Amino acid sequence: MKQLIRAGLSTVERFSPRLAGRLAFALWRRPLGRGRVREPERAIHEAARVEVVDGVVTYTWGDGRRPVLLVHGWRSRASRYAGFVARLLELGYSPVSFDAPGHGDTPGPIVSILGYQRIIRGLEEHHGPFEGVIAHSLGVPFALYAVREGVAARRLVMISGVAEFGYLADTFCRELGLGPKTNKALRRSIERGYFDGDARIWDRFSVATADADLLVIHNDEDDVVDPQQARVLLRAYGPRAHFLATTGLGHRRIMTDPEVITEAVAFLQDARVSDVAEGLDLSA
Repeated sequence: MKQLIRAGLSTVERFSPRLAGRLAFALWRRPLGRGRVREPERAIHEAARVEVVDGVVTYTWGDGRRPVLLVHGWRSRASRYAGFVARLLELGYSPVSFDAPGHGDTPGPIVSILGYQRIIRGLEEHHGPFEGVIAHSLGVPFALYAVREGVAARRLVMISGVAEFGYLADTFCRELGLGPKTNKALRRSIERGYFDGDARIWDRFSVATADADLLVIHNDEDDVVDPQQARVLLRAYGPRAHFLATTGLGHRRIMTDPEVITEAVAFLQDARVSDVAEGLDLSA
């Protein structure tokens, strides 16, 4: 399916990058696939208390004390955090998560970063303030923007995350084999479709520091989000940022790695992480 879409868009692009950009935006609004609950996740998934709030499927575990928010990424779902949920419950935390619109069990087209902000704000009003927030991939800029705009969280763990908002459009076009003219057309469609034509969104929604300590975890073999995005994130947060380097896990297995889970939760507890930001050269 992906190859057919690439071929079709490439053909359209040769005649009209503007039309190709509009078609790419239509794909942007609806992920090509929904994440299903995997068998190793099923027990944790089925143990959750499920509630539908404003059309969004939400999940909670634990007794409600010491809540920790978990934010999934593109084409993913809350159940991907099964290993984190188990560890957090062992330590007396109460994990809170949701399937974003167009993902998992939540219907509808995807929403913008502002839609995520409203969802996260609603979860905070119901369950927070949060002891911490853990986010993965595309969930990273969405979670960090919500925190920057006032959602309370004492500590943040960002895994394989995107730091620059424009990177989302660039990566999407690269995945579909589309050129710079179509990229520009896609950006214009995003600006008009979600943000009333505001061309400043690419700076506005890129990561900026918030009043919280941050642990960045990334993998040197991530083929979805360039590890250089970790450098951008660390530079933005400065001395309040810590870095945990991993190797050989890629973009997805990092979410099930026992050491990653242990270090992430230890950071929420104020424990020292194995590696810190000075382990990554931020001068480049």
